[in-house]
Amino acid sequence: MQLRNKEDFWSGIMFLAIGVGFALGATSYSMGTSARMGPGYFPFWLGVLLALLGAIVALGAMSPKATETEIGKFDWKIAAIVVGSVALSGVLLSHLGIYLTVFLLVVGSSFASHEFSWKVSIITGLFLVLFVWLAFIKGLGLIFPLWPSFLGN
Repeated sequence: MQLRNKEDFWSGIMFLAIGVGFALGATSYSMGTSARMGPGYFPFWLGVLLALLGAIVALGAMSPKATETEIGKFDWKIAAIVVGSVALSGVLLSHLGIYLTVFLLVVGSSFASHEFSWKVSIITGLFLVLFVWLAFIKGLGLIFPLWPSFLGN
């Protein structure tokens, strides 16, 4: 087998490694059963599925039908913007609430795109705030600070 699609191959290896890491890390928690899941059950099986997906992608990159690609230069600026946006969101959550934090996370990480558009990032941010409200606040009943703490919420 010849390695034809280097991007897919190394992406698959990354997924495989992360999946194996999560699956192994989850074994230190109680697994439980399918009917009564323990804290390690979901991360374990999610890690196994991620590792399986990674193996499929990596093996597919060696197929004779795979498109030949090379690995491009790593863009540290884009990685710093995305990682910085996520880290800043973690810091700001308790101060600004979930709605403003999610909106700022989306708009901030949108700057990493080569096709950045204010209109698209604002619409996406508003949509994700609505999704967070529907899925996590209404649907699952999770408790988050909703609005900034200085508003007296």
